[in-house]
Amino acid sequence: MNTFASVFVAASGRSALATVAFIVVGLVLVGGIIWAFRLGIKVRSRESAPPAPHEQPRRPGSAPHHESHRTREPNEMPQATDGERLTPHELRPTGSRDSADQRRPRWDEGSGGSFGSGGPGAG
Repeated sequence: MNTFASVFVAASGRSALATVAFIVVGLVLVGGIIWAFRLGIKVRSRESAPPAPHEQPRRPGSAPHHESHRTREPNEMPQATDGERLTPHELRPTGSRDSADQRRPRWDEGSGGSFGSGGPGAG
């Protein structure tokens, strides 16, 4: 018996079986994806519709329409006495407080900013 021919026939049988297995696994995966998609459509159809524009909540007329700007400055760190360390309950609860000057900070002319440092050539 020709060993080359028997090996070729055996190899072709295994590759055909592997090909069929890959096709079956592929079809199962595609079927699972289609099933999940249809299940998602069913679940979404049972949900309530989003509210219409006239049903959306409205801002009250007295509410501010812009972000309020508050200037903050850091609290002073309390100092421990007699070389002992501070415990957490001896510290203040917040890291900052309202500043006495609530004016918005502005850029000074020629002091730098987004376009340059105000160095040579600024004018």
